[in-house]
Amino acid sequence: MTAETNLSTQYDPKQTEAKWQQYWAEKEVFKADPNAEGESYSIVIPPPNVTGSLHMGHAFESALIDTLIRYHRMIGCNTLWLPGTDHASIAVSTIVDKQIKGSGKTRQDVGREAYLKQAWEWKEKSESTIINQLKSLGVSADWTRERFTMDEGLSDAVKTAFVKLYEEGLIYRGNYLVNWCPESLSAVSDLEAENKEVDGHLWHFRYPLTDGSGYLEVATTRPETMLGDTGVAVNPNDERYKDLIGKTVTLPIVGREIPIIGDEFVDMEFGTGCVKVTPAHDPNDFEMGKRHNLPMINIMNKDGSLNENAGEFRGQDRFVARKNVVKKLEELGNLVKIEDYRHSVPYSDRGKVPVEPLLSTQWFVKIEPLAQKALACLDHENSPHYVPDRWKKVYRDWLVKIKDWCISRQLWWGHQIPAWYVVSETGGEITDNTTFIVAYDEAEAKAKAIAQYGNEVQLEQDPDVLDTWFSSGLWPFSTMGWPNETADLKTYYPTSTLVTGFDIIFFWVARMTMMAGHFTDKMPFDDVYIHGLVLDENGQKMSKSKNNGIDPLLMIDKYGADALRYTLITKVVGAGQNISFDYDRKKQESSSVEASRNFANKLWNASRFVMMNLKGKTPQELGQPDADLELCDRWILSRFYRTVAQTRGNIESYGLGEAAKGLYEFIWNDFCDWYIELVKIRLWQDEGSQSRKVAQQTLGYVLEGILKLLHPFMPHITEEIWQTLTQADEQQTLALQAYPEVAEDLIDPELETSFDLLFSTISTIRNLRAESVIKPGEKIKVILQTESQEEIKLLESTASYIQDIAKVGELIITSTLAEDFGQVIVGVTGTVQILIPLTGLVDVAALQGKLQKKLDKIEKDIKSLTGRLNNPGFINKAPAEVIQTAKDDLAEAQKQAEILRERLERLK
Repeated sequence: MTAETNLSTQYDPKQTEAKWQQYWAEKEVFKADPNAEGESYSIVIPPPNVTGSLHMGHAFESALIDTLIRYHRMIGCNTLWLPGTDHASIAVSTIVDKQIKGSGKTRQDVGREAYLKQAWEWKEKSESTIINQLKSLGVSADWTRERFTMDEGLSDAVKTAFVKLYEEGLIYRGNYLVNWCPESLSAVSDLEAENKEVDGHLWHFRYPLTDGSGYLEVATTRPETMLGDTGVAVNPNDERYKDLIGKTVTLPIVGREIPIIGDEFVDMEFGTGCVKVTPAHDPNDFEMGKRHNLPMINIMNKDGSLNENAGEFRGQDRFVARKNVVKKLEELGNLVKIEDYRHSVPYSDRGKVPVEPLLSTQWFVKIEPLAQKALACLDHENSPHYVPDRWKKVYRDWLVKIKDWCISRQLWWGHQIPAWYVVSETGGEITDNTTFIVAYDEAEAKAKAIAQYGNEVQLEQDPDVLDTWFSSGLWPFSTMGWPNETADLKTYYPTSTLVTGFDIIFFWVARMTMMAGHFTDKMPFDDVYIHGLVLDENGQKMSKSKNNGIDPLLMIDKYGADALRYTLITKVVGAGQNISFDYDRKKQESSSVEASRNFANKLWNASRFVMMNLKGKTPQELGQPDADLELCDRWILSRFYRTVAQTRGNIESYGLGEAAKGLYEFIWNDFCDWYIELVKIRLWQDEGSQSRKVAQQTLGYVLEGILKLLHPFMPHITEEIWQTLTQADEQQTLALQAYPEVAEDLIDPELETSFDLLFSTISTIRNLRAESVIKPGEKIKVILQTESQEEIKLLESTASYIQDIAKVGELIITSTLAEDFGQVIVGVTGTVQILIPLTGLVDVAALQGKLQKKLDKIEKDIKSLTGRLNNPGFINKAPAEVIQTAKDDLAEAQKQAEILRERLERLK
């Protein structure tokens, strides 16, 4: 694509990333072909909500997925990364409701049609925002297959699934206790209710026995619900109360006579051993009420206010009524005591208010038959396979304990339930007893209704919509065309890997496995790769309420998408672990992302150097290095192929962080810092030199291999360098090149060991030169002493490199130190002692004096800082940050003093 034969002097991520994102999109590089060759590898995106914008969690997850997809594409798999968004029923409804409320209206005022029009307009605006943000990360998704959970195809799949489940007896409608959100005016599932620990109270009341013989004491955290009590329960084995079973008490305020029942659910040790029973407002009481045929009295409206069954408290908000009920009971003499009580209260995840257990007619899915299929696949086939494995137990436990799923939501945005009520049979109104017809569409429903009720029948569709997770549960196969038999479904389903956070195993993962097992008889993915959360700089979970989010777009703008992607992946230490993201909020900077950008710059500059010394030739023109290889060429090839093996192995086992860190070490240290340094002198030889040619071949070959290895992690910079290095034509892209394969016969562990010793020796010599203030270009004498004959052999084989790089004139390698070399500075690496004679090179006395002067000053600072920190007046009065600064300064001073003492010791 580029005619340039070398790179610009500086790497510009903004320009480069925009350039290649546009190229990949225009060329449809990532468009999947179900008829293409290769083993299929597919991932469906965990669809972000259309209401959202890109947050760090999205960036992290997308970086992980893209690394896996790009890697598998390069190893020859027929890959598909299918993108899309979720309609987020509650979230969008909340936004649109606020917009309408701002104009002084309600959704009932504007009507369903106008409301949905406004919701679709919001969706179009918001969806494009997050999709474009995802694209800015450089993800290699097939955007030609982008889906939305309410697009035509997925809506058809939802209706088909609902009708099938209903016809199979797995969907039913009934009046049951549900979690009700008074804010969003909708039922919510157990999973959409977040339990929070709150400081509340436990109120104790007396309920008098109707026969006047005494009273029972009950306790509750929700006094207002006593207005709906229809019984008092005791344990039938409790000697204190067993004789009272069958008698009645008179409910205070209300005056209702309610029975005393015996039920083993009651804990004799908790409180007084007596519990009030409110079947219409507590899930445990609901079950007791069914067991004992107690009436179910609902005292609450859907907005959280009390209804006509609450008598004098009618119309009061539930929390206002709570105070007034307590006050009334106190006036009547029925209040015994009030205790402080910390307990767990379920809050609506979206409405952010306490949910109310409410008796309501809703639609439910019978979960147990669906869960059994998923359990069988897990227990007998270990499908899906969880990474890390510990999440398998969490997933299994949930499948065992799962309850029937309330799938109806009292909202308008979403998949309207495909059920039509025969309202002509109930006076034109939908009641709890109105007959209904479940059908794929209104025409089918009408035909069925006419056949049963005649031509005059009137139908009205259920106004409620399905829980968002119902359509999300179909996502892996509905996005590929189900219920139709499509080429995509045949090739790419089941998908290969689901990459997702641990926090939605219950919300989403289990629902997908249950739905897929039922409708496709297969688990929807082979592997479930669970990643952790991205925590802020203080190790806290990012959230809107804490206002501690870190904008990934800001990081991309400042450092580049590749730098952000690479940072997030390198922080992964083991699958499923949370990662912390360092961030300076005042400066809006991250040292970690800056370090990744520096890595990109290092690769860029090294590539420029290589290409300048290839003299316009590509690796293909130079040929593969295989003859006349020198020692350092063999070493870098051995390290390269070892890195290939390690990278492949790590990615295949989902060790993406380990793979990224391994590449960093090889590229930065082995290639950039050492190999390029080792071959520089050969690159300056005559053009006809064979040694120069082999160095060029090896540089070109390894650099191209590096670009391929790194591409899944940092796709933009590697594409730019590769295009320039290879002078590829318009149709070629690094994204479609073959990933490097291992050449086992070129991996030489002994050679690598010898070079480890070489590099540590050179580094020690360099450090000793610096400490002794020896001029950089000065040729010096060095003595290497070791009793190990193996080390002597290794050092002798690499002696020329030591002399070239460390500027050593005379090099002595020996097993003994028989000769007196005068005043020397000594260093050690492993069991090798390194001596540099200083006579004639350095004024040792002057150097010692200079170092001692520095040490004296630092020791004076240490004394001063220690005195301050031992002074109670300073510790008690100074701000915490000032004290911490003093402690940090002391630690640094002590460290510098130790270094100076060691340097002085080596100069003796």
